Amino acid sequence: MSMPYQGPGDGSAATGDRLLWLLKSAGPQTISDLGAALGMTAAGAQQHLARLEALGLVRAEARPRGRGRPRKFWHLTERGHGRFPDRHADLTLGLIEAAREAFGDAGLDTLISRREAATRATYAAALAPETALSGRLAALAAARSREGYMAEWRDEGAAGLLFIENHCPICAAARACQGLCRAELATFRALLGPEVSVEREDHILAGARRCAYRVRPRD
Repeated sequence: MSMPYQGPGDGSAATGDRLLWLLKSAGPQTISDLGAALGMTAAGAQQHLARLEALGLVRAEARPRGRGRPRKFWHLTERGHGRFPDRHADLTLGLIEAAREAFGDAGLDTLISRREAATRATYAAALAPETALSGRLAALAAARSREGYMAEWRDEGAAGLLFIENHCPICAAARACQGLCRAELATFRALLGPEVSVEREDHILAGARRCAYRVRPRD
């Protein structure tokens, strides 16, 4: 971002950053939801959101929610998402284009495959002590979060388990080379084993706010 957040009172910068974090990690929310999460009134949350909106970091949209008038939900703009790290995107994009020019698409796929193998080995070591699927997902979420993916998982009962990445720190690279996303899905499937199915339900590159994977034990 080109300028820091400056809110209307003491501690505003920290509060603004917390609001951005909440919207990034939990998705669109109402003012009352955000106020409750931050321990402040809806009016207080509105002040900070107005400042963030003026900076182009958030915006609101009306959504129907049962009977009655639509409710206003706040979410991050593209600029707001840009507040979260993208792991030296310019350098990465330059390296991808240089590799494509030097080795062609086939050569680039080979490089991605080698990266996938190394990544898989690192994650496999982290997951090795876990035998239960829930434990393996928790270990994978921890490993991915250390790399900036803001990962989490939850058990949704009969619907299976959901593995979520609220941020993609290599988003610019993934847009330039979508083989990285294919490799990610293949890595998750290999790590969690043939006893489960793993399907991507949400995809940041397709316009979703997050990447999410449905994990189900096979019959």
